[in-house]
Formats: sequence, structure tokens, C-alpha cells
Amino acid sequence: MGGTSWREQFGKRLESAGSALQRVRAGQRVFVGSGAAEPQLLVSALQERKSDLAGTEIVHIMTLGAAPYAGLQAGSSFRHNALFIGANVRAAVCAGRADYTPVFLSEIPRLFRSGRLPLDVALIQVSPPDAHGFCSYGVSVDVVKAAAESAGLVIAQVNPLMPRTLGDSFIHVDQIPHLIEGPEPLLESLPAAPDPVHREIGRHIASLIEDGSTLQLGIGAIPNAVLQYLGEKRNLGVHTEMFSDGVIDLIEAGVINGSAKRVEPGKVVSSFCMGSRRLYDYVDDNPRFEFRSVEFTNDPFVISQNDRMVAINSALEVDLTGQVCADSLGSKFYSGIGGQVDFIRGAARSHGGKPIIALPSTAHGGTISRIAPVLQEGAGVVTTRGDVHYVVTEYGVADLWGRTVRERALALIRIAHPDFRETLLAEAKRRHLLDADAEVPEGVCLIS
Repeated sequence: MGGTSWREQFGKRLESAGSALQRVRAGQRVFVGSGAAEPQLLVSALQERKSDLAGTEIVHIMTLGAAPYAGLQAGSSFRHNALFIGANVRAAVCAGRADYTPVFLSEIPRLFRSGRLPLDVALIQVSPPDAHGFCSYGVSVDVVKAAAESAGLVIAQVNPLMPRTLGDSFIHVDQIPHLIEGPEPLLESLPAAPDPVHREIGRHIASLIEDGSTLQLGIGAIPNAVLQYLGEKRNLGVHTEMFSDGVIDLIEAGVINGSAKRVEPGKVVSSFCMGSRRLYDYVDDNPRFEFRSVEFTNDPFVISQNDRMVAINSALEVDLTGQVCADSLGSKFYSGIGGQVDFIRGAARSHGGKPIIALPSTAHGGTISRIAPVLQEGAGVVTTRGDVHYVVTEYGVADLWGRTVRERALALIRIAHPDFRETLLAEAKRRHLLDADAEVPEGVCLIS
């Protein structure tokens, strides 16, 4: 469609959410846009049609909305398939009302495009079109771009409050047959301030970060704590699957400038962001940010091209051989694989790279050690003992790469909470991981 004819077509394609959702049929597979870009008006309209949509499958990674299709009242109308389990669908997955598909984040677009997980409908949210008729996917390009490009039907909520993010983040109105105007505030995610434990973890991680490093950052107390200790660093870059408000002050201070990056130097490369309205306003039409699909951001071979790549990922539990459980509490699914393995492996292949697993030493008010003799029954291994390099708690840093099982057990016991070290030592001896006369020195462990 040439010239300015897209403007006329745009006007003709505008309709109400209820009218657009009449095109969804029972038994179809429906994708819902990610994170803060969840199209809330379309989700509400879909829910209103639940009595007509028996056997409909809803697919998405983490979203911030209410997820009514996963509630007790969804009945036989909807069944959710979580490609990453967020708080809004966790209860449904654990109760067996919803499914969980374990998958690397980098591979989800291929599931859609290859037809392994074909999509009938994609419900997305975009910015208004620019002068050339291109809408931006805004704060979530991630898997949304692949979903929109492979689904049989695309319905988009056009929101003037959606930032126009730059990069490989555009879809022309010609590719969106059904549009609804839906001005509404984007969903926000405001993590709590780091507590003393998270601050200590952040301090230890910051000690591993060199000037000129490129960072993978997430959301939550640990990434926020790390950022607080980077004010004296120089020439840091960001190549990540997501980021939040914490990067803004470091960019403004000149700490994050991307000058040492090899992939998109000078750019903060990410697939999505979640945070406050301040963040969404900051990325709007800002050339410093390059939003790309997870096919690019999470490709370990792309990640590894950045020298001194530092990947910071969290865990729920680590055993004494270095196996990392990050998606379940025992047999109860909790989150997902996400991009952890993508970035751990990418950083491991980077020249001077540092793959880091970070976790508080205890859980449940200090009654359970997260450093365990063995993983809980049913716990899933996300990062294997062969992939793990650095493990960080508030008690220090253990470098496990190339270490024997005996060396690993000692290093991990040293960064466990002091209340559990003797028990862990005894269990390690009982399991023949350590010699009978092995001892664990007191104090912080900093192995390099």
C-alpha cells in the first residue's frame, strides 16, 4: 500500500474490542501480549465471550494483568499454557487448571514460526502509527513480534500511552487487520527496595564487574542492589532480555554508555522493559535503546560477542555439586526457564565473561538453606552443574568452573548461612562428596 493510503485503511479498520473479538472461535489458540504491554481491553473482551469459547487455549510468557482466563471461573472455556509462569497464573498451574511449557526464551519465536506451536490469534498492544504507518510494539518486542508475524489473525489495541520504542520493533498497519483504540495507562511493576541481604549480594556481584563490562539485568531486588554499587564503574553496557528503572540514573551519570560493547555499541539492547511510568516515558523515541526480538537478544552466540559479558540470574536452590533449580519449589512449578540458560551460556563463551547465579542463603525466614545437599524431590535443573560458574550469596562468591565436586562442595558450604554449614558439611561427608576430616573455615568466601 503506497503513499498515504494507509491512513484511510487505518480508519476503516478501527472497531470496538467486543466487535473485534467476535472473530475468535472456540478451540483456537490465542496469544496474549507480554509484560506491561498486555492488551488489557482485549483480554477483558475475550473474557466476556468465555461462554462461547469452549476449549480455547491462551498462550503467553509473563504478563502483569489479572489473567481472568486462568481463574476458577474459567471453567471449560479457557485453558492457559504458560511459557513462563507469572504470579497471575501460578495458582492455576499448580492446581492443574493450566499448563506449563518449559522452553528457552530464545526458542519461543521458533515454536510459533515453525508451526510446532501454531497461533490462530494474536492479541497485542501497539503505539499509534507514525507518519509512515508503522506502529511500535513498545515496551515488549520479546516474543510478541514473532507471534504477530506468524498468527493467522492479529488484533491490536492502539494505545497513545504506549511508548514508541526503536529497533526491530515495528509493525505496519497493513499487517494488522483489526484495530481498536484503547488509551489506558500501561501496567507498572515497582520492585521493593533491596533489604540488607540483597544489598550484600549486590555488593559481591558488583565486585566481579569490571570497567567495560556488558550487563544482563533483570527486575527485582538483586538487580536493583547491583546497580546501586556501580556508580564508580566506567563504560558499562547493557545487552539483556529486560530491564527496569534502575538503568536510568546510571545512563544519566554516564556509567552506562555502551562504548565498549561489540554488539550494537552505544545502545542498550533489550527485548522488553517493565517498571514505572518514568521508565516508559524515558524509552519513548529514545535512540539509546534498541528493542529486539528474543531471537536476537537471547541468542547465546550473539551474547558471547560482547567481551566481559556479565549475566546475573537468580535461583531458588543450588545443590552442593552446583546444580541450579530456578523454576520450581520441589515439584511445584514456580516460574520458568526464561532466559537464564541463554545468558549463562552466552556469558560463558564471552571473552572475560562472567555467568553469575545469585540467591539469598536462606528462605522462609531463615529456616531453610537454599544451598542444599541435594535438590528437593521433583526440583527441576535449569542450569546444569556443567554450566554453572559463579554462585553468589550474601556470604560471598564461589567460583565453581573447572572445580572438582569436592572443591565445589567446600566453596558452596562456605557461602551458605552459618547456621547450616555444619549440617551441610556432615551431609557432604555422608554422601562422599568430602573427606571425613574436611573442615569449612568461617568467614566470607571469595574464590577467584
